[in-house]
Amino acid sequence: MNVKSITINIEEYGADEALSNADSALLAKAEEALKGSYAPYSEFHVGAAVKLANGETVLGSNQENAAYPSGMCAERVALFHAQSTFPGVPVLAVAITARSDRFTTTYPVTPCGACRQVMAEVEKGQKEVIRVVMRGDEGITQAVVGIDQLLPMLFHEEKLKKVNHL
Repeated sequence: MNVKSITINIEEYGADEALSNADSALLAKAEEALKGSYAPYSEFHVGAAVKLANGETVLGSNQENAAYPSGMCAERVALFHAQSTFPGVPVLAVAITARSDRFTTTYPVTPCGACRQVMAEVEKGQKEVIRVVMRGDEGITQAVVGIDQLLPMLFHEEKLKKVNHL
């Protein structure tokens, strides 16, 4: 048996540490996106902002539904909106933030597994890494460069291809 280790790199900024102007601006847009959140069941509001290579920023917010699987996360709302509105334009960065009606989020909110897989698909298709910046109501901010930092051993479409055995 072999044991292998996976190392990921996460940038972490204290509450008093200055973020880059680009990260700060994108997080402000993610906070703006919170206004569109529909979360009457969880009372957990998530906002996402996607920065595109053409300079556009696309917003998304979580949309819940009484039939829970019918809802959608903020990250996927923003990414799907970006892809349908600006087809072929690469995603440079995604910022994510959250607020709850019941508690203060004191740690960065990370994308769920489904959102990570969608980000991986976008990144793979555009052949450029995506920066992901994450923050809660207060406390630290975290950022990663490349979805493999959020989803080690991610699933790629190559694994779906059949090999012809002659």
